[in-house]
Amino acid sequence: MIRIAAFDVDGTLTERDCVVPFMRRSAGTSRLVQEMLRQFGDVTRAAAQRDRDALKAAGARAAFSGRPLEDVEIEATHFARSVFETGLRRDVVESFREHQSRGDTVVLVSASFEVYLRPLAQLLGADDVLATRLEVDSAGMLTGRVEGANCRGPEKVRRLHGWLDANAGGRSTVHVTAYGDSKGDRELLADADDARWVGRGKMPG
Repeated sequence: MIRIAAFDVDGTLTERDCVVPFMRRSAGTSRLVQEMLRQFGDVTRAAAQRDRDALKAAGARAAFSGRPLEDVEIEATHFARSVFETGLRRDVVESFREHQSRGDTVVLVSASFEVYLRPLAQLLGADDVLATRLEVDSAGMLTGRVEGANCRGPEKVRRLHGWLDANAGGRSTVHVTAYGDSKGDRELLADADDARWVGRGKMPG
């Protein structure tokens, strides 16, 4: 049976969140704050409702709208290198390497932005990335919108199952070990054959 190891990234493979630091690095703190203030009503409502998807959408508009994908990819490569060198959790990376040494297929499944997880995956030697995508227009410019759904919660399971259908013969033909640290990983962990909770406290039910 094919063995798959599915790793969340922020707080699981990394010591802290990467989404906001990358948006700040990419757009600059001043621009990011100004553009978020332009969306004050939407941001306030999303924060009050604890709507992570809406907050991420607002952040993406603020940080990336109208910017060339090529420029952001350059920044993403540098950011990924920084995370790889100084921002990874050694204990979880050890588990990551154990899966690789056994010949398991290792996939990153994350709500972080795919644009910087791709270069991070290359540095780690991961086999693929399932993550939140930024929409790009025909001219190679970022629209500021997220393409499809934020890869969090049930969307992680949907994306992983789709990837397994295309690459491994479907969910029923594989053994999945999943790693996560937050409520956003709950569905992924529940779907796994072997769930590895690496967060603080008790795994959410």
